[in-house]
Amino acid sequence: MLNEDNKLKETPAFKYCRESRVFKTGRVFPNDVNNHKTLFGGKLMSTIDEVASISAMRHCRTNVVTASSDSVDFLRPIRPTDSVCFESFVSWTGHTSIEVFVKVISENLYTGERAVAATSFITFVAVEEDGTPAPVPAIVPETDEEKLISESANERSELRKVRRTSSKKLASQLNTSKYWE
Repeated sequence: MLNEDNKLKETPAFKYCRESRVFKTGRVFPNDVNNHKTLFGGKLMSTIDEVASISAMRHCRTNVVTASSDSVDFLRPIRPTDSVCFESFVSWTGHTSIEVFVKVISENLYTGERAVAATSFITFVAVEEDGTPAPVPAIVPETDEEKLISESANERSELRKVRRTSSKKLASQLNTSKYWE
């Protein structure tokens, strides 16, 4: 990676999870809900990708592209009486890949009751300006929660590799012709 003076800048050997932590809190408005009067899943997923990408870029300080969304687990409905807090941090890194964990907390604005409403793992690849993959620092978890999430990261990485191979195989067998032809 080059700095502003076109000199090669050093990639740190490691960074702490806290250095990539992002918080974003919002409200649920009437145009954000579905016919069940709960937050649209797609709106939630869009914000998850947004905060996760900020965490990834804070970690590597270069461009990133979304490589996969392992999961978005909807654990409880989010209602218009709730605020929604998104918290993300880098939970694992490979040579050029960055896994980000996102926790979504709903808070009933009348009672103050808080609960984890969703969790997600999103993987990014750091890229140079020319689009080639860029090396990223290792991650060091410090808190109990960071350690808990990081402990199972290698297993998730292996599952991603298997799923990607399977997806590529399936895609190679799919029809791409126009349905009207």
